Formats: sequence, C-alpha cells, structure tokens
Amino acid sequence: MKRNRKTKGNTAGLRQDKMASTAERMVNYLDAYNHVTGEAGAKEPVWLRQLREDGWARFTAKGFPTTHDEDWRFTNLATVAKIPYRRAAKSEAGHLAKEIDGLRLEGAACQLVFVNGHFAPELSEMGNLPKGLEVCALKRAFDCGLETCAPGGIEQHLGRYADVRRDVFAALNTALWEDGAYLRIRRGAVIEHPVHLLYVSAGAGEQIMTHPRTLVVAEEHSHASVVEDYISIGEEAAFSNAVTELVAGEGAVVSHFLVERENLAAFNVSTLRIEQARAANVSSHSLLLGGGIVRNNVHPVLAGEGTECLINGLFVGAGKQHLDNYMMVEHARPQGSSRQFYNGILAGHARGVFHGRIVVHKDAQKTDAKQTNRNLLLSDTARIDTKPQLEIHADDVKCTHGATIGQMEEEQLFYLRSRGIAEPAARNLLLGAFAAECLDRMIEPAARAFVEKLIEQRLHDLALTQSEQAGPLPSEEEVQSWEEVG
Repeated sequence: MKRNRKTKGNTAGLRQDKMASTAERMVNYLDAYNHVTGEAGAKEPVWLRQLREDGWARFTAKGFPTTHDEDWRFTNLATVAKIPYRRAAKSEAGHLAKEIDGLRLEGAACQLVFVNGHFAPELSEMGNLPKGLEVCALKRAFDCGLETCAPGGIEQHLGRYADVRRDVFAALNTALWEDGAYLRIRRGAVIEHPVHLLYVSAGAGEQIMTHPRTLVVAEEHSHASVVEDYISIGEEAAFSNAVTELVAGEGAVVSHFLVERENLAAFNVSTLRIEQARAANVSSHSLLLGGGIVRNNVHPVLAGEGTECLINGLFVGAGKQHLDNYMMVEHARPQGSSRQFYNGILAGHARGVFHGRIVVHKDAQKTDAKQTNRNLLLSDTARIDTKPQLEIHADDVKCTHGATIGQMEEEQLFYLRSRGIAEPAARNLLLGAFAAECLDRMIEPAARAFVEKLIEQRLHDLALTQSEQAGPLPSEEEVQSWEEVG
C-alpha cells in the first residue's frame, strides 16, 4: 500500500510539473497577445479586434494538436510545443542588406521584405509598380486607406476564409499577427512579373515566433503570380506560423508559390486558403527544402462554377527533417476541375507526410478531380506516410487518386556510370528527372527559374551526400543478371 501511495504521489507530482510547464509556455503566447492587442488599442477597427478575440479564444480552448487529432496523426508536436518561443520585437534590419541581396528573385515586379514578422522598408524594393497592382504592408494598409477601397476592401476578405474553428494554427495567427502583405490586383490587370514576399527569421540568439499574414485579392479577369519565401539567417530555433488568404474573382488567373528553405531548427506552419469564383484558375506550387518540422496546409474551395485548380508540390528532406503536407480540395459548384501532384524525395532518417483529401459537395456535379502522390526513398531509414482520400456527395463525378513509393534504381545508376558520368552527377541526374515533373507544371518564367535554381542546389547537395554514404555499385555481371531475371 505504501508503494502504491508513493507511486500515486509521484504521478501527481509529474502531472503538476507538466501543468506548470505548460502554463509557463502559455505565458509567452499570452504576453504576445496582450502586447499585440494593447499596442493596437483603438487603432484597429472593431471587426479586427473581434477576429483576434475569436482566434485567441479558439487557441486557448484547443491548444496544440496531438497525434490523436486525425489531421495530425503523423506529426508529433510534443517537442516543439515545449520550446518557450517569444514574440519577436521589431528592430533595425539594415545590417542584413548583404544577406538579403543574395536571396532576391530576379525579375520580380516588386519585393517586400519582412524581418521577424515586421515590414522592413529599407530592405524592400517597391520601384514603379505595374498598372493595376496595389501592394502594401498589411499593417500600413489600415493607415493609408486601402481598406476602404471597394470591392477589394480588406474588411471584406481578411479573416473571412481561414478556418479558425478547425485549424488551431490559423486561430493563433489570427490572434497574434502583427504584419504581412496586402496585394490587390485590379480588374482586368495583367501583372507580367511575380511579386516576391520574403519572410526572414533572424533570431539573434533568441527562440522567436512570428505570425505573418498575407491577403491577396485578384479581381475579375486579372492575372498575377505571387512568391512567398521563408528563410533563416542564423541557426536559432524559430517558429513561423503563416496564413495566406487568396481570393480569385471571376475569370482570374493566379499562380501562388510557397518556398520554405529555413534552417533545420525551424518549425514552420503555413496555411494557404484559396477562394475561387466562377471560371477562376488558381495554381498552388509548394517547395519544401528546409526546416526541422514543417507543416504545409493548402485548402482551395472551388466556390464558383467552372473553376480550375492545380496543387503542385515537391518536398525534399534529409537528416531528421519532418515534412508534412495536408491538402483539402473542396468542390462546391458544378463543372470544377482540380489536380493534385506532389512528389517527395527523402533521405537519411527524414519523414514525409502526404494527406490529400478531395471533398465533392452535393451540388458539385460534373466534377473532375485527380490526386497523385509519388515518393522516392533514398535510404532504408527514410519514411513516408501517404493518405489519399475521397469524400464524394455528388453522383455525376470523375475522381481518382493514387500513391507510389519507390527507391532509386541501381540499374539506372549503373547505366549512367558506365557512360562515364561520375556517381554524384549520375544521382543528381536521376533526382533532377524526378523533380522535373513538378517544374514542368510551373508556367510563370521568373518564378520557375528562381525555384529551379533552389531545387538544383538542394538536389546537388543531397546527391553528393548520398554518394559519400553509398557502398560500391553492383558489377556489370550483377546488372546483367538482374536484367535477365527482369
């Protein structure tokens, strides 16, 4: 009995310690919330303060998701939930100019730079904006009058699409965002070059958290492309929790690129919520190259008749990286078409997740939807969890899904080596061919060239590492015997 009482006492003590630790971590988020709401005070309109309150209430009620939540069953956040991230204070960013210059997108229409969640005008390049394009730091938009412009007003769209009830990270962002980008593409405007949004984490010795917010409003029959780019300067752990709401009006054509290339101590959650009107055509391209734990949420709603949506992505992981991709495509109206293509390359002990869900609502007759996930594992310890899913409530639809998992073919590698190609170059060629499937779906030239360079460098480094770790290649006799058996 004494032993049992002691055990119970130890258990109770551990629970108290755990609760105290959780409460201590929550203090940082509460401090950030009090600072954001206190600093804004009466400057923010009532509707925005209400959005913040609703988001904070949802976050405090639900807390961080666990593996018991179906949408998070493959990603354990227990480790990152223990890190006492602190709100990143605004500071001078001019000393980062040299590093930022090497990160820019050549040929961009304009480039907005945010350092630790705050707009850095001294690092940004606005230049002469193309006719029909309005760009502003979101915080400044409330002061310069853009929010009153109809029909693309901020109040009409901000916070109206991201689901704070279902997504706790969207709720946290809604409560804590301090700045971000506001883009409005006027009706009929054709913006030939991409807008580059560069979000930089530069912790300077602290474990910081940032909550960037982006709102893109593409009015009727407009054309534009946007590149969201997340990078780290330094090796500190940082938590980036970004939410983007993209509204595509009737007949609009929009390409959105997400590039995640932070350091391996980074925890990155990005949520892209797309709302498409009649005949709108939206492409989402995701490139996950960095980060320790990364969660990429893409949620398009095809709310108008005859809409088209492409979700295209590539994730490359090594070491102990964890790259989680969650896609939910909602077909709400008839004659919508959607395509999902995601390729994953994993080495070392990296783990990838693809959870793709297509929901066809009752009124979405004549829907045509396809979902494909292809994965290449470069080691026996790499792991992929793939879960394609269909939820169909209409009876006149065409929906398919599929997933494949494979390894690099030694025969192909040997063939290239036998033609005088060095092993690292041979591996790089094979990886490049696999990644090229995603590149081929990117139409915007400047954005594609920018992404292609990043992929080439990442695959080059990965192929070099793999070659150093790989054992000797099979002999010509072994390859011949395999071919005979095949």
